[in-house]
This record gives sequence, structure tokens and C-alpha cells, in this order.
Amino acid sequence: MNVLIIEDEAPAFRRLQKCLEELVEEVQILEVLDSVEESVAWFGQHKQPDLIFMDIQLSDGLSFEIFEKQAIRTPVIFTTAFDEYMLRAFKVNSVDYLLKPIKKEDLAHSLRKFHDLKDVFGSEYALRIQEVIRNIKPREDTFRTRILVRKNDQLISVETQDMACLYVRHGVVHLLTRNGQTYLMDQPLDELMQQLNPARFFRANRQYIVHFPAISSVHRYHKGKLLVKLAQDTGEQIIVSAEKASDFKTWLDS
Repeated sequence: MNVLIIEDEAPAFRRLQKCLEELVEEVQILEVLDSVEESVAWFGQHKQPDLIFMDIQLSDGLSFEIFEKQAIRTPVIFTTAFDEYMLRAFKVNSVDYLLKPIKKEDLAHSLRKFHDLKDVFGSEYALRIQEVIRNIKPREDTFRTRILVRKNDQLISVETQDMACLYVRHGVVHLLTRNGQTYLMDQPLDELMQQLNPARFFRANRQYIVHFPAISSVHRYHKGKLLVKLAQDTGEQIIVSAEKASDFKTWLDS
């Protein structure tokens, strides 16, 4: 079995390698990659492996970005120290989701699951899993309707419908309301995006999550990028990358 590992923590890789070698008689680790950029380049130059072990938080971003830039047809077992990405993981080629530190018995269960699914669905089973997941419609009431923010020593509950955007500046997450008020947040953007309705909110880039009603206009930018303007001024341009531009236009039209 040819395995690709995408992991930026050496101890985690060594633990996974040891467990794999104990559980699988013939396993070949093709490569160990530690970043989104390196992984995207690898998939552009190599054949797909039999199985991928993929950490979620890499040195230069979340591994989900790899799926936005390359067509990954291989099943994936995600490995992470956090459980808030579970739903997002199963929207791609995930067959399982292991929490660190990985236990040998949990890895064995994931490998059995991988082989069982392969036996049932054959070589196309990863695509069938994706088709099933795409047809799962999350209930509206599973998303947050209010968010607790702070201003000085005051705690304030803001309705999500009143938000214009969430953005990171100088390492701090801010919430901008549609009436121009700015508040500080304690949660990271990655975590917040999982809790907001994706029909209303879009992750424009690493710095911004925008709310649909707050968008005043969208303009073509150079090299396939898009410039998003909000009714509320954030003091900087909001740029959607060329890779995300198609998804953003689909989101606007859905």
C-alpha cells in the first residue's frame, strides 16, 4: 500500500509511521509533506497514492486548501489535535478522523474501515462518499445566530444577521457590524467559519469572512482575482484569490 503523509510535526509523523509499520505488512511511505504549498506541488507532479494521512493545521494554512487547488481522488484519513473540523473533513475524501495523539487501536480501526469501503465500492468509492456528503443539507438551526464579543471590559451579544464581516488584523480577530461598530473576538476565523451559515457567510481569504447582505459590489481584479467592497469600510481591500473566485461567484449566485 502506497501512503502519502501530510504532517508538519515530526513527533506525530514518527508515531504514525511506527504504528503503520506494525499494522500493515507491506506499506510504502511515498513522501512526508509539511505544508499546503508543498502538497499542491506534489500532487501536480505525482500519481495519486492509495491512501493519504493528512494533518489539518499545517505550517502555512489548513489542508482543506489543497482540495481547492488540486483534484484529490484518493481517500484521506485526517489527523488533528482538534475536533472542530470534523464536519468539514467529511465534505472531502475523508474516510476517518483521528485525534492526536493517535492510538494504535484507533488507527487499526481506520485502516479496516478504509479496506471495507474499498471492497464495497471499488476504485470509485471516494467519489461516491463525496456525492453522499454533498446531498446532506445541514439544518439552518445548527448555525450560530448570536456571537459574544467584547469591547473594553464589556461583553456584548451580536446577532449574526447584523454582522458585516469578521477579519484579522495584527493577529486579533475583529467583528464589524453593519452599522459600523467594531468588536474584538476571542475565537479564530477557522473556528468561527465552521459555526456560521455558509449560505450567508463566505471565507474570502485568510483575513476575511464576509456576510452576503453587507456586500455592496464585486469587481474584477488583476489575474483572475476579485475585489469585494462592503457597505462598511474596513480600511483595506478584500481580495478573493483566482483559485477561490469561481466558488465565490457560485456562492453569490446560489
